[in-house]
Amino acid sequence: MNQSANRTPFEILARYERLSLAHASDTQDKFEAPGLWRGIGFRVGSRLLVSGIDEINELLAVPVLTPVPGTQPWLLGVANVRGNLVPVVDIGRFLFGERTQHSDRSRLLVVRQGGGSVALLVDEVLGQRTVDAEQRQQAQEEADPRLARFVDNRVGEQQLAIFSMNRLVRAPDFRQAAA
Repeated sequence: MNQSANRTPFEILARYERLSLAHASDTQDKFEAPGLWRGIGFRVGSRLLVSGIDEINELLAVPVLTPVPGTQPWLLGVANVRGNLVPVVDIGRFLFGERTQHSDRSRLLVVRQGGGSVALLVDEVLGQRTVDAEQRQQAQEEADPRLARFVDNRVGEQQLAIFSMNRLVRAPDFRQAAA
């Protein structure tokens, strides 16, 4: 008689878990590899940006927005995100004065700020990006003055601008959304 036939479903699942963990024992070491910086890449207009993976709390499809009168044109309104009202900012319009065109690829990047969160509308999310020590040594300074206060360097073959969400949410003009 087969021994697995005598096992309870819990015992079978526990065995699968042990085998899975044994198989993936080096995964955490790869994830925490020294010298690597991880971020989420995204596109704003024609510009490619990346922000630290720890600076972005969530990625969302664009929900229904409720406009807020008397605000800057880059504040699109508020969205209900799991019962919380979150202001939604068109980051392209805030940075460059260029309105973001909604498409199937448009997404919201939810970022923590002060007492809550803010969602940033971007044209497209490019996924996770990794920057190694060599790429950081070969980094180039940001030339666009509209980005320079939020970006230190451009890295990699695509020249991704490392964009600081922390600097953005602390910027006085970003915090002043009233018209």
